[in-house]
Amino acid sequence: MLILAATPIGNLGDATRRLVDALSTVDVVAAEDTRVTQRLLAGLGVEHRPRLIALHDHNERDRASDLVALAAESDVLVLSDAGMPTVSDPGFHVVQAAIAAGVTVTALPGPSAVLTALAVSGLPTDRFCFEGFLPRKEGERSRLLTSLADERRTLVFFESPNRLAASLADIAEHFGASRRVVVARELTKLHEEVRRGTAAELAAWAADGVRGEIVIVTEGAAEVVADLSAGVARVVELQATGIRLKDAAAEVAAATGLSRRELYETALRQRG
Repeated sequence: MLILAATPIGNLGDATRRLVDALSTVDVVAAEDTRVTQRLLAGLGVEHRPRLIALHDHNERDRASDLVALAAESDVLVLSDAGMPTVSDPGFHVVQAAIAAGVTVTALPGPSAVLTALAVSGLPTDRFCFEGFLPRKEGERSRLLTSLADERRTLVFFESPNRLAASLADIAEHFGASRRVVVARELTKLHEEVRRGTAAELAAWAADGVRGEIVIVTEGAAEVVADLSAGVARVVELQATGIRLKDAAAEVAAATGLSRRELYETALRQRG
């Protein structure tokens, strides 16, 4: 079978017993960085030395079929450098290929930077979404944040320390300077830090430079209480552009949650 195994995100003490057992018995390990895996084996005191195959963003598609063929015959363990494979790390294409080939896919749960940052953030955890790494290019990042500005769920991002200040400034611009944000740095490590504040405050803090592995957690957008008069005004504006009154009412109703019928009839009465 194909086994996805979560590895420590910083503290080796977080390695699970199942991970140690798997590393001590499997013959093949597909590793994001074989050097990191060698250090992991040494750090966990695992004397067994499995065959290590490099599996990273640049070769995953090419190696997927070979790994699946191996997994059809014996267990293949898939590791990323930290956390769970496939989550902003290699492994997804191998999983897809394994499923298509009828090879069993299972996972050894363990440390997660996403869930750890979310848990300690103090922001709502009942509904959240993970957006992975923010785009490197400013234009792409701005477009993504614009599309998420009204998202009411708590948002979790990964970010490079070199781009943290710029990304926080963009979050302040697109989500509002007062939006609550948490930056979790070096989670589970010696210099772990969880910094809480508004988007503007944390953008100013990060301007001097921040090091380490970074997770950003942002508060979701506040619920907008729909106002009928404003909704009707929007219907009238849309109608003035040539849209039929019925269609304009339906569009505003979908965006605001207001009654389509009430919007339509109120706008119709105002039109006289």
